[in-house]
Amino acid sequence: MKTATMPALRVEPELRLAAENILRPGETLSAFVEDSLRRNVEFRRTQQEFIARGLASRDAAKKTGVYFSSDDVLAELDAILASSKANQ
Repeated sequence: MKTATMPALRVEPELRLAAENILRPGETLSAFVEDSLRRNVEFRRTQQEFIARGLASRDAAKKTGVYFSSDDVLAELDAILASSKANQ
């Protein structure tokens, strides 16, 4: 698979120094930037999917007229958490 380059990134010297100071042994600045980019791409993809599910849920609730109170949802989540802790 061919690789592609990312555009050059201009940053303040303080930001570059901060990034260089937290590199792990053997890690390059390029590897750090690539990892950061990959993580942010995945985070944004997950965020978009979460928003899409929320909007679909909203639309379904409008269509069916079935809504759940926050108290009911939190109680159900508490029950799931308690069950999970009991099974550990």
